[in-house]
Order: sequence, then C-alpha cells, then structure tokens
Amino acid sequence: MASINNMLAVLVAGTIVAGCNSIETKKPVVIDKTAVLTTYVDIAQANYDDSLVSTQALNKSITQLLSEPTEANLEGAKAAWVAARVPYQQTEVYRFGNASVDDWEGKVNAWPLDEGLIDYVASAYGTESDENGFYAANIIANPVLKIGGVMVDASKIDKELLSDTLHEIDEIESNVATGYHVIEFLLWGQDLNGTNPGAGARPATDYSLEGCTGGNCDRRRDYLQAATELLMDDLQDMANSWKEGGASQKELAAKGTEGGLATILTGMGSLAYGELAGERIKLGLMLHDPEEEHDCFSDNTHWSHFYDAKGIKNVYLGQYKRVDGSVVAGQSLSDLVRSTDAALDVEMKEKLNATEQAMQAMVDEAGKGRTFDVLIGANDTAGNQVVQNVVDALVAQTKTTEKVIVALKLTNIELEGSDSLDSPSSIAH
Repeated sequence: MASINNMLAVLVAGTIVAGCNSIETKKPVVIDKTAVLTTYVDIAQANYDDSLVSTQALNKSITQLLSEPTEANLEGAKAAWVAARVPYQQTEVYRFGNASVDDWEGKVNAWPLDEGLIDYVASAYGTESDENGFYAANIIANPVLKIGGVMVDASKIDKELLSDTLHEIDEIESNVATGYHVIEFLLWGQDLNGTNPGAGARPATDYSLEGCTGGNCDRRRDYLQAATELLMDDLQDMANSWKEGGASQKELAAKGTEGGLATILTGMGSLAYGELAGERIKLGLMLHDPEEEHDCFSDNTHWSHFYDAKGIKNVYLGQYKRVDGSVVAGQSLSDLVRSTDAALDVEMKEKLNATEQAMQAMVDEAGKGRTFDVLIGANDTAGNQVVQNVVDALVAQTKTTEKVIVALKLTNIELEGSDSLDSPSSIAH
C-alpha cells in the first residue's frame, strides 16, 4: 500500500507518549498521528479496490446471464451482487467527512428509488406521483418520451444516457438510474411481499431474446449491462482517488493531522448515528414500512447494515480483512485513544462489539426467514425489538465516539443527525 502522500507526511505533529505497557520493558508507546492517518488511507485503498474487483466479478456473472438467461445464471448473478456489497458497505464510513466521497456516493448507492422510472412495475405501484413526473416513465419500454416539457431520447440505452440524462432527472433524488440498487432491481424485480417473507422474483426470461417476458428484453439487457459497466467505472474512479496523488488523499492531507483525525471520527459518528441508526433503521421501524429498507428488492438489508457497522470498527481498530483473506493493518485511532485514556479505548471497543453482536442477532433472524422488512412489521413486538436493539447499540456507540472526540481535543466536528432519533414526533405515521 502507498503511504499517505507527501503533503500529509510533512504534517507530522508532535507524538503522544503513553505510559509503559509493562514494567519489564519500560519503553514508552509512541503513537504517530500521521501513521494513524496512513492506515486510514491504506484501508480506503484496499477497500475500494476490493469493491471494484467484486463488481468486476458481478459483471462476469451478468455477462453469463445475458449469454444464457437461465434461472441458474440469474441466481449466480444475484449471489455475485450480494458478494459485491460486502466490501462496498465497509467503505461507507469514508463518506462522511470526506467531501469527495460524499459527492460521488450518490452515483453508486443512492436509495430509495422510484423503480417505475426504469422498468415495468406492478399495478399497485401506481401510474403517477405529484412529486415526480418520471415516477412511472419506464425507460426500458419507452425509447422516446416527453414529461413536463422535458424530452428524453432513450432510443439508445448506454452509460451516457444513465449517468448524464436519467440519473436524478428533473432534480428529483428518487429518480435513481445508476448504481447498486438499480442493478439489484433489474436482477430481483420488485419485492411485492410487504412485511411478509420473500424478496423480488424477476424471472430469468426477462432477459431472453427468444422467450421474452416483461417485454423489451433487448432494452432491459442493455440497461443491465450499461448500469454494471458504469458502476465499475465509478468504483475505478474512487479506487484511484485514494491512491497516491488522488483527489481524496489530497483532500485529507490538506486538512492537516488534527483535521484528518476529525474526519475519521466524523465518519464513525455520522454513519453510526444519523445515517445507520436513524435514516436506514429507526425510520423504517417507526413507519413499519418496507419501502424504507435499504436493499429492498433482494432482502439483503441485514448484511448491508452489518457491514456498515463493520466499516466503522475497521477504521477505529486500524485493520481491514480483504476479500482474499489478507489483512491491511497499522497504527490506529484505537492506539491513539489508548495512549490518551486506556479506559476510554476499552469502552469504545466494547461499544463496537455490542453493536456487532446486535447486528449479528439481526443477521441470525434473517437466516430464519425473518429479514429486515419482516422484523419491522407492525405488531411484531419481538422482531421490532431485535431492530431496536441495533438502534440502541449504535446510539450508545456514538455517545462514546463523542467522548473520544473530547478526549483527543478535536474541534469543529458536527455529526449527522436524524429526525427519527432527534425529533421522532415530527415523523408522520
């Protein structure tokens, strides 16, 4: 791994000297803050590289599906999509605090989406929305359309159409035309089970040129292929961004040592509290609404949440297990906190482990057929409590993260909030 670039290397601040680890050695533990940031960058490089490699494997599975549109090949593509989520979700801790990542992330992981923009949907979806003129545009079925004075030429479905024309068309965020969740919808189709067990059930024949179901199979094939290629392009861009001389690495370096540490903690606290505990979990639980489920077509939400939390733990401990089994590790935020307040480091690790255990309980329920959308169902007291336990663990973890910020004397850190946690009475049921 390349170390953080020279712009950061020259910003080595005074080291922190801790007490001896043992009476025998009597050697101080020296924590180099710049080395902590180097580890943070090294993990980002490895994590985004893994995300790219996993998506390249997904692309191969999709190519196989399009070559032979069998149920077996569709299942293979679905499995590859799930596998690709494992490394990517662990990168989301880099989104908060790193403006270059946050600006980019909407292209690859935006949700929720109005799937009627893309393809056919069930009648219960409806045909129009007061907020979104493209709610049921069905680009796959309509090569040319005009909505609200906006003319869209979709005769050729390619990467440019998806990224430059369709994605967030009419400046509406739910008009998601690119990224993981679009591919998820194209592989699974709508999940019409509500809070009952079951995911989407798109047939493989939706990609057959001979026995086409759903209509416009040639255009659906083009859309799936273009979306997957675009995702690979975007992940390549971010992988490059964290390499020596890349935009994200330069952005971090420009903040200096204290600013870099603040960035790590902003990512940890904002993802855990406002985004994960709040927008992705508590909101759906309050509304008992499967439409608030992150991976709503595949019912893979439990794993996406699990690996989001894992990403937070990775950056605190300064270690990341790659998809090939190798480990990237170095001096960590944990080391720095331990040198300042050993008891606080123990507390932070305990809170991270408690969150992981609560997440694992949710994963275990999914293994029994009680996926996230089932657990948040109304009148499922036990299931609701499994999800609430995750929220509670994340909130407690964030409180300790705030203690770490104080202990390290870092300033100008604002963690993301969520109305579902901070102002639940404002949420319309």
